[in-house]
Amino acid sequence: MLWVKAFHLFFVISWFAGLFYLPRIFVNLAMEKETVATERLLLMARKLYRFMMVLSVPAVLLGAWLVWTLYLEGGGKMPGWLHAKIGLALLAVGYAHACGRLLKKFEMGKNQRSHKWFRVFNEVPAFLLIGIVILVIVRPF
Repeated sequence: MLWVKAFHLFFVISWFAGLFYLPRIFVNLAMEKETVATERLLLMARKLYRFMMVLSVPAVLLGAWLVWTLYLEGGGKMPGWLHAKIGLALLAVGYAHACGRLLKKFEMGKNQRSHKWFRVFNEVPAFLLIGIVILVIVRPF
């Protein structure tokens, strides 16, 4: 079980690195006026998004394995902190998909949001990760 936890943590860390960096690229895209620089940033964003989504698959699957194991060990019950952690993990998956939709808008030249909006949007995964770490380590309920 420790191997599953270790690999789950590795893939979550790698996935979140992408969740932290991709919106920073969006900030730069929202401010960029030069076509060559915009194309370079779009290429970076596309590659990062694909890689990030590949990393999310084992993170989610290994997490599901851990949840299933806790469910079985708990006699068919899960602690409250785990319900909250699953909820935050699902929000992280939704955030990743929202990044994909925003990337498509940039690719089509239809972005309507400012770089300031993307600076705020960029902070969401930090709050999700703080919540997840506190829930898993402290297990407050």
